Amino acid sequence: MGCSFSGLNALYDAVNGGGDVWINDNRFRIVRQLGEGGFAYVYLVKEVISDASSAASVGLAKKVKDPSHLSDDGTYAMKKVLIQNNEQLELVREEIRVSSLFSHPNLLPLLDHAIIAIKPTQEGSWNHEAYLLFPVHLDGTLLDNSNAMTAKKEFFPTSDVLQIFRQLCAGLKHMHGLLPPYAHNDVKPGNVLLTRRKGQAPLAILMDFGSARPARKQIRSRSEALQLQEWASEHCSAPFRAPELWDCPSDADIDERTDIWSLGCTLYAIMYGVSPFEYALGESGGSLQLAIINAQIKWPAGPKPPYPEALHQFVTWMLQPQAAVRPQIDDIIIHVDKLISKFSQ
Repeated sequence: MGCSFSGLNALYDAVNGGGDVWINDNRFRIVRQLGEGGFAYVYLVKEVISDASSAASVGLAKKVKDPSHLSDDGTYAMKKVLIQNNEQLELVREEIRVSSLFSHPNLLPLLDHAIIAIKPTQEGSWNHEAYLLFPVHLDGTLLDNSNAMTAKKEFFPTSDVLQIFRQLCAGLKHMHGLLPPYAHNDVKPGNVLLTRRKGQAPLAILMDFGSARPARKQIRSRSEALQLQEWASEHCSAPFRAPELWDCPSDADIDERTDIWSLGCTLYAIMYGVSPFEYALGESGGSLQLAIINAQIKWPAGPKPPYPEALHQFVTWMLQPQAAVRPQIDDIIIHVDKLISKFSQ
């Protein structure tokens, strides 16, 4: 599975007051906390190398296959997960295993990891801690950027909308092209990291493979359908979840086009800052599930001049309630490349 469970693999350096963490053979100093959610915390860390002159040949550089993933200044993002039971332990193991399958510039790479056993205390009931190390992107997520822009009534220009979206398509094409194909299952602005670049569109990287699974499932009974719906309710964010994961037929073939639905919602969100169905949450008697199942899209006021109608039609094409007539990722890429050619500045 690629996980190691030795108690020496990741531990706080007590000598430094808990400010340092060892992940396998490499030492990192915690700079500050970047975020948290559930039982996970994300920290900005800096690699500690005793002999700076040999930094290129020791430490993380010795372990990471692709040197482009190494930080120029030694800083990385470290995700710490508190694990309370065997089910959570298996989920983290699966996230590590699945992450190791992918290698693409628009998918966040897992650089190193370790899981250690922790003695339970009265304050905490967890029995393991996982440490996952990633490249750091300090410009935040697409969600962070959209919220900041919405507050200032700003919008991405059409060219940036298409370029950000095109990069997400490239990452998903890699996942969908594996044998067997993998679905991300939680494509949304909060899982897209942006790095702003001078003179060009932001770099977009899809992250968080905790929900990624083989995409194709045969549903042949009501109990299997309900089981899938229950799984989706825990792993797929509701405003971006495909209709077939809300109301799965008892005889259905589920495939990677669940991601295409989420991708369509995300394109809408790149333009307008929210999912196309979140309006239902604010309506009296409104139902998010019904809005999604019926693909009831509402188009808000956008920038002036407005986004081209071709972008609205593109979103609508992806948001077809019947998965069987929804386009595949290769179709999406052909179309977005045509739009980039048409609207490039």
